[in-house]
Amino acid sequence: MTSTAPSSGASRALSSSSSTSNNNALGVASAKSGPAFITNAPPVSGFIGAIGNTPLIRLNALSDRIGANVLGKAEFQNPGGSVKDRAAHYLILNAEEQGLVQPGGTIVEGTAGNTGIGLAHACRSKGYKCVIYMPNTQSQEKIDLLRMLGAEVYPVPAVPVSDDMNYNWQAKRHAEKLDNAVWTNQFDNPGGNRRAHIETTGPEIWSQTNGGNLDGFICATGTGGTLAGVTRYLKEKSQGRIQCWLADPPGSVLHSYIQSGGELLERSGGSITEGIGQGRVTENLKPDIGLIDGSLHIEDEASIEMVYRALDEEGLYIGASSALNVVAAARMAEKLGKGSTVVTILCDGAYRYQARLFSRKWLESKNLVKAIPEHLQKYIVLE
Repeated sequence: MTSTAPSSGASRALSSSSSTSNNNALGVASAKSGPAFITNAPPVSGFIGAIGNTPLIRLNALSDRIGANVLGKAEFQNPGGSVKDRAAHYLILNAEEQGLVQPGGTIVEGTAGNTGIGLAHACRSKGYKCVIYMPNTQSQEKIDLLRMLGAEVYPVPAVPVSDDMNYNWQAKRHAEKLDNAVWTNQFDNPGGNRRAHIETTGPEIWSQTNGGNLDGFICATGTGGTLAGVTRYLKEKSQGRIQCWLADPPGSVLHSYIQSGGELLERSGGSITEGIGQGRVTENLKPDIGLIDGSLHIEDEASIEMVYRALDEEGLYIGASSALNVVAAARMAEKLGKGSTVVTILCDGAYRYQARLFSRKWLESKNLVKAIPEHLQKYIVLE
């Protein structure tokens, strides 16, 4: 397993150096024609029915600049605002299928934010109570939103998973004390989390690229569900042709794990990104870790620059984790070669982090102002 791999050429045969040719090969609608309205879609059933079938967006400025196709799955268009709506739905579904929770019961989870938000929405729609434990390092916007959605929220000190005061173990103990309650265990629940992406995200990507007309998929991972599930689906459908890589932020050990062939180092440092990076191989990721072809380490400076570039050049208001994925997709496409097509995940929007990402004081505290090109610093509008 390495960070480079030869291109399969799946999309190169259909692409040329021109943006128009690339778009036509992928079936991308022309911007001149306006939005691609779906005229035959029936109404969906409530919040749950609205999850998924998100657009796959070609990042035109970036793609044209590198001579490849970088496609972002617009997961911020899920009804709860992030990719974690998918996992939230399947975590509850899995618990219901196993008889672990009955109507009117309580869903308890440890989460860095977005899974909790998805669960809070889903619980409201299905009549469950929701209890969330989360590290107190997460953005205030996420904490406030969870409470507005009716969740009982416990921000607790961020400690390693080996510590019994880790937010996940506190969530587990909380559920055990209640009647008719379940700890959904998002990090180690492949029958819920990973399954969501095998059954929904992976098939959507395959369909939206004209039956698998892509060379690579890459994203960062926290619980491991998205990377594992999409990788499993794309590898099986393409008979191993599509390259699947992991993107990793500072402070995570998974890049070194992939590059070393399985050596798990001690976790150290941290990142401005939230909800991604890991100090272990989760049960969600374990079944598919051997399918990962390579990995890339993405520095915070590149992620914050892409937050601002995506806003300025693409009109996309994405968070730092999404921006990290975009940087990784571009670097993967460059390694795979001109005309290649790489898909990644746009996890959520920047509005959940705007008090930090667009604050001069916060950026200065992280020594990141200089990472943002001077002509883009006009977007630093908060003190």
